[in-house]
Amino acid sequence: MSKKPTSSPASPSTSSRRKNAVEEKSITRREAVQIAGAATAAVALTAGDFPRIQKVRAANSTVQYGLIGTGGRGQYHLKHFKKVDGGRCVAICDINDTALKKGIEEAPDKPQGVKDYRELLGRKDSDAVLIATPLYTHFPITKDALLAGKHVFCEKSLVFKPEEVHELRKLVTERPKQVMQVGLQRRYSEFYQTAKQMIQKGMIGDVTHVYAQWNRNPGWPYRKDNWRLYRDTSGGLTAELASHQIDVADWMFGSHPEFVVGVGGIDYHKDGRTVYDNIQLIFRYPKGQKLMYSSISTNKHLCMFQGTRTEFGEVIMGTQGTIEITVGTDNEPALGLWYYEPGPKVEDAKKAKEKTAAASATLLSTGKGGRSLPILLAKDQITDNDSFLSKEMKFARRWLYSKGVMAPEEIRNPVDVQLDSWFDCVRTGKKPAADLEVGLADSSAVILANLAMDEGRRVYFEEIHKMGKKA
Repeated sequence: MSKKPTSSPASPSTSSRRKNAVEEKSITRREAVQIAGAATAAVALTAGDFPRIQKVRAANSTVQYGLIGTGGRGQYHLKHFKKVDGGRCVAICDINDTALKKGIEEAPDKPQGVKDYRELLGRKDSDAVLIATPLYTHFPITKDALLAGKHVFCEKSLVFKPEEVHELRKLVTERPKQVMQVGLQRRYSEFYQTAKQMIQKGMIGDVTHVYAQWNRNPGWPYRKDNWRLYRDTSGGLTAELASHQIDVADWMFGSHPEFVVGVGGIDYHKDGRTVYDNIQLIFRYPKGQKLMYSSISTNKHLCMFQGTRTEFGEVIMGTQGTIEITVGTDNEPALGLWYYEPGPKVEDAKKAKEKTAAASATLLSTGKGGRSLPILLAKDQITDNDSFLSKEMKFARRWLYSKGVMAPEEIRNPVDVQLDSWFDCVRTGKKPAADLEVGLADSSAVILANLAMDEGRRVYFEEIHKMGKKA
């Protein structure tokens, strides 16, 4: 499993003390760069050592796996499997000759290529299978894989229809020794894990709202063979994009929604597609918390990170602060910013109330915004066990972060971490961070959100318990 940070980012008072400490040491920018460079090199060396350690550990416990579906996502996974030790790809499968050929070229370990996934599942030399096929095929292939005795990693959304929610839960429950993991990689991100810890420690107060978006321009181009564009094979924007961010809201709130309302339409791309080209959703959670979600295909602007990124991200809003966060890609780092929003002191509460009332009446001021602070990962946390040099390195990196010269970065791509975690769970029987129930809750949210838009009504999540069940 991925290693979670053991301490949270420093509080504002602690941050100011650290800043003063840096100033007292009169550290120059050049010195800070030199120290931070040494620290980065040390981290890189440590990270580079991990594969050698894993090879020793995995020498007699290599996970033999197959991959079903070598389209865009499958090829992406094969590329990342090359960065993960402890597994061996024995076979890959796709019905498309071109995709299968590209998969063989991209795959590690020179696997056999087959066109019938049942042939792959019948191999006695494979322990596990990763499924990266179109959504409507997820459940039947996952079902066959479980019945064949394989451990399974299935991309999101885990299932497509309500009846599949119930049947997959039953199948997995009957096979407790087989691992069932779903592809929700934000669960394996250091930034998102740290944000969750900040929430648990009350660092942004009571979390009341999450705003999330995944906008594109122009969105999915129309192709007759693009399964994502048709209702009978796809869950549309809700399944392919929103599912990741619905899971983030569930995780940060620590609960699942009570109901969802929404509006969607085919308003701009009237080209033969049957899934919506824009959706707006509101999910209400048990404590009155809400996820507000938007996905459009006519503009990719992102109202976060001072406009330095586009398309997707989340804003987690609490009574004492806000977190802006987004996962990284192969070419862009993950980002996490923290905005502190302290309430008035007790003795100033009356004055603050009067000031707010005056501002509301006159519209003279809405208050000055706070400066963003980077979310600090485990490697930047200062502990009592740190040596003098280690503390100096961390002080230096923090100084550089404050000047915008550097930004905190995850040591590993969460996609690599989730694949490594899958191998570890297969070997040890551990429960995945993105397990069956996480996947089914996410799939249920997708199904019900689409229903809310289709029927123009408030859809309650308890409805999923009756949907798809035989009378």
